[in-house]
Amino acid sequence: MTRTITPRLRTLVLLLLAVTGALLAGAGPASAHAALTGSSPAQGVVVDKAPAQVSLTFSEKVALSDDSLRVLDPRGKPVQTGPPAAVSGSTYAVHLKSGLSKGTYTVTYQVVSADSHPVSGAYTFSIGAPSHTVVSGAGPTAGGGFVGVLYGLGRYVSYAGFIVLVGGAAFVLACWPRGSGVRPLQRLVVGGWLALTAGTLWLLLLRGSYTTSGKFADVFDLGLLDQVLQTKSGAALVSRLLLLSTAALFLAVLFGAYNRREESAEKRDLTFGLAVGGVVVAAGLAASWAMAEHASTGLQPGLAMPVDIVHLLAVAGWLGGLTALLVALYRAPADTPVGAAAARRFSRLALGAVATLVVTGTYQSWRQLGSWSALTETRYGQLLLVKIGLVALLLGIARMSRRWTHGLDSEAAGDSEPTGGSEATGDGEATGDGEPTGHSEATDDADGSGIDDADGPRTSPSDTTATTVTLDTPDTQRAAQLARQRAAMDAARRKRLRDADPHRSGLRRSVFAEASVAVVVLAVTTLLTQTEPGRTEQDAKAAASSPSGTAARSASGALTLDMPFDTGGPDGKGVVRVDLDPARVGGNLLHVYVERPNGRAFDVPEVKVSFTLEAKKIGPLPVTPDHLATAHWSAAGVQIPMAGDWKIAVTVRTSDIDQATVSKHAQIG
Repeated sequence: MTRTITPRLRTLVLLLLAVTGALLAGAGPASAHAALTGSSPAQGVVVDKAPAQVSLTFSEKVALSDDSLRVLDPRGKPVQTGPPAAVSGSTYAVHLKSGLSKGTYTVTYQVVSADSHPVSGAYTFSIGAPSHTVVSGAGPTAGGGFVGVLYGLGRYVSYAGFIVLVGGAAFVLACWPRGSGVRPLQRLVVGGWLALTAGTLWLLLLRGSYTTSGKFADVFDLGLLDQVLQTKSGAALVSRLLLLSTAALFLAVLFGAYNRREESAEKRDLTFGLAVGGVVVAAGLAASWAMAEHASTGLQPGLAMPVDIVHLLAVAGWLGGLTALLVALYRAPADTPVGAAAARRFSRLALGAVATLVVTGTYQSWRQLGSWSALTETRYGQLLLVKIGLVALLLGIARMSRRWTHGLDSEAAGDSEPTGGSEATGDGEATGDGEPTGHSEATDDADGSGIDDADGPRTSPSDTTATTVTLDTPDTQRAAQLARQRAAMDAARRKRLRDADPHRSGLRRSVFAEASVAVVVLAVTTLLTQTEPGRTEQDAKAAASSPSGTAARSASGALTLDMPFDTGGPDGKGVVRVDLDPARVGGNLLHVYVERPNGRAFDVPEVKVSFTLEAKKIGPLPVTPDHLATAHWSAAGVQIPMAGDWKIAVTVRTSDIDQATVSKHAQIG
């Protein structure tokens, strides 16, 4: 039977590697999970005089290093002074040298988003007039290249290891306690632990290069490793390794003391203790992802992280348990078959896991997409549709598995020890290990191990010494060898009879098909964790192409208003843009940008802003923003006392006597 089983398991492994390789090869650089929503000077503008600093605004907070934000002159030389620093909220700036000459300058940025993914890019602006520049228009490629592929593979191995470790252990405790003594199942669960441990160490080593240079040689840079350990992602990986040491102790008890205990009140207490401890460790491992990735940032992180933990545990319970059932069906020994009772318990466990996945997955999809259009217009939404289709296929196959499970003959393939196997062949009663225990006299004459000897009389049964000597003879060794052969043949016969059950054969085929589809689902899920959420992608596109006179909201709820103005004097026309973040009741961050009609920065003498809630007769509440850079003003802590339809008025002064006030209404709060 091993010769027919091995090719199928080998096929599953090859399918896993092929799908993973194909998806990772086509993934390209990891998509940014924080989008650049604003800059000063803005992309492509021509300013009249050199700005004192360059500032960038992202859709969420990001992590900076000394080289995260650089400004290069037309010859490619850096002109920034000092490291970048946070200005307010999610806006970051770097100061420039004084006396910059005219020409085109390139701004490059390379940061790490709050959900642990690298974000990089570049754009240009000009002082006085555009010029030739030797700087390439492409920004850094953090998160891509060979290191990016290796990092994605490490993530896949980590997810797979977590699912097999948690789901396999849950299958043993909740569905098939006797499986704790089955070697193939032990090797599976321990293999999951090894995969998760190795994957975590691999990610820890790759992390520094993945988020900075993208060079494989930097994987062994201890300085980068030290920087990684001080980040949120590094702390999550180290926490995972510490929890895995506890998981190793859990496995030692599960496959050691728990397996050796007979059914008793003491074993039931141990089962309860292992179940509680296992849930705590599994939840901690799941939290090491939730605390550092998608769930930790964006909308409702306080709710999203617990939901993400429950979602990961449900995935492990379903797919990991499915893998354990597959191994048990194919590799469990004849004397310890997985029975109908265990299959039915797993069926109920899987049903509860699927229901949990539907609820938590729906919430996560809403949180990451934000709109129906993002399902088809963003890469995240398209991958999510593929995953939904695969899960639907998986559920269809699972329905077939449930039918085969209910059809299993619990008496022929149950959890009880097989009996009567030896009576059919006259070998005596079979033991739990499949070894015949009938007396050896039944085979004395047939196998030549009888004590009749051509050289002498039959040995007396009472002659203990003579018997001991006889056990060492070649004839006795031959008898023992034949007895072992009969035992092996009897075990093989019972396994053939067990596998001949059409319900069991059908269950094995359907579970194998489920596991094959689950491999692809896991690969798509890994890609989703590396892909920019649809909500962020759409908001970034809206920020990049927001038309004049319209309002748009970012993922964090920020409000953007573009208002054309004309002060009536010479050179008095332009557009003023107001950004209010998060546009809610309480403190807000205000940014004001002024441009000429041709898109060039317009550094006017003065800008004032006021807020009025006419329905409640509140205001106008005046705000005088500070001049940060060319054509850029900002004010922090702008207080909005209550929600409503607020009138936002901006007064722009272009000369000593020319000014104009423009306004728009917007819902705040």
